[in-house]
Amino acid sequence: MSKPTEWTPSVWLDIFDEILYDDNELDYGDEWNLNFNYNQTSEITKEERKRGWKVYSHCAFARFQCENCRKIWPSARVVVLFRYRVRNGRGTVIMRPFGQACRRCQDAPFELPGFTRKEVEQALLRLFSKIRKNCYGEEESDEASSTSSAKVWTKPHEADLCEACRQGICCLDDE
Repeated sequence: MSKPTEWTPSVWLDIFDEILYDDNELDYGDEWNLNFNYNQTSEITKEERKRGWKVYSHCAFARFQCENCRKIWPSARVVVLFRYRVRNGRGTVIMRPFGQACRRCQDAPFELPGFTRKEVEQALLRLFSKIRKNCYGEEESDEASSTSSAKVWTKPHEADLCEACRQGICCLDDE
């Protein structure tokens, strides 16, 4: 599993629980859970904001595999969107990975990314840092910013093949 190309939600759930409970990353007595919503956007309505929702967009490295032609490609610009809040002793994180389409297959659907364990850990540690800052008032540590992925760019990013670019939230803007 060193170079996964399949989207595996169970990996995210397992590592989320490991970091949360074994490493006590959010040691405030609240119960946290991770869910997935493959249609969520980065927009938060006034009503959602009133209910405490916040958004964090993470840029990661992942691999994709086309279901049609089996082509595999890497990308250093894979967006993972998190919505989170804590309310009445319960914390909720809703996650969405954004896909990319195969250049070779015209009009191919967006493929979901496959992440290494290290990339998942880095994304979740960064998320927990945001949660500590925005839900519990902690200062964000310098260590948290260093857990973000190293910017190792692969081939030129093709915005027309990127689901996040089409929604205007791609990390291409981070350059």
